Amino acid sequence: MPINHEHQLTLLADILSNQQTDCCGSVAECEQIERLITSLRTNDQIDQNILPILEEIHRYSEQGVNASDLDNHIHSYQDQLSQWVDGINNFS
Repeated sequence: MPINHEHQLTLLADILSNQQTDCCGSVAECEQIERLITSLRTNDQIDQNILPILEEIHRYSEQGVNASDLDNHIHSYQDQLSQWVDGINNFS
């Protein structure tokens, strides 16, 4: 049974929050972020105002997958990670 969009947003916020707190993450997490966002983009039940945030997060995760130093990549996005989590929480 697939998880609904509210649970997907919660999971996305949790992953981003953990990366922000720990200043580290894994390629698998970045790939999971991409899968979540791909699913959310096609869901007509989500607030369309969250789409720009999802686009930014998707770019971040794509860059993370290809980063030579993922922890440094995550560290360089500390401010945005916090803003994205706040934004997701406002829409979920």
